[in-house]
Amino acid sequence: KGYFEGADRGTIFLDELGEMSPELQAKLLRVLENKTINKVGETSTIPIDVRIIAATNRDLFREDNEEFRKDLYYRLSTFTINLPPLRERKDDIELLALNFMKQNAEKFGKKLDGMSSEFTGYLRSYTWPGNIRELRNVVERSVILADDHQLNHTTLPGEILEGAPSGATPDEMGSVDLYSVEKIHILKVLEMTGGNKAEAAKRLDIGLATLYRKLKEYGIDKEK
Repeated sequence: KGYFEGADRGTIFLDELGEMSPELQAKLLRVLENKTINKVGETSTIPIDVRIIAATNRDLFREDNEEFRKDLYYRLSTFTINLPPLRERKDDIELLALNFMKQNAEKFGKKLDGMSSEFTGYLRSYTWPGNIRELRNVVERSVILADDHQLNHTTLPGEILEGAPSGATPDEMGSVDLYSVEKIHILKVLEMTGGNKAEAAKRLDIGLATLYRKLKEYGIDKEK
């Protein structure tokens, strides 16, 4: 089944609506107007009853916006919610980060009980151009690098640490060395292979014995 057929009598979420091509916009509009879909290679139509939730980071109703169909906009904008960017919701940052930390701690087998005040301070001072997606990725990275019971600022990427208070030393700001990058890469590959070390070694283009040595060196001994 396609996405719309599978979502019949349910809800479908369309993310980044503003990136949709004109051709897809026309097809979506037909689905909304006719409440039917046509499968590729078939002539019969299939009735559907779907609730659509769509999201975009663009102003689709701008007067000079010629890329998005106004008729489709009106069809979808029965009820709209304007969500401010993350940089304007400082109080949400720590709650979101804590939730992402718990998710990734379970995912990577880490025992973490919180975030340091320095860590949350850097998160609050950053502008987050990538919004929640960027925050999620930053927290995942920090969880992977964490070697303590809580997340600290030394696991944060350079673009966030650039906002360090004047006079801060490189040690205080933290750094990302080759050791950390390799550890992250190995963990990611292990995740992709479902913990299959033989397959992970193959994808990393190293011998299985070398992988086991690196797992021991980095303290990665939990099956993913």
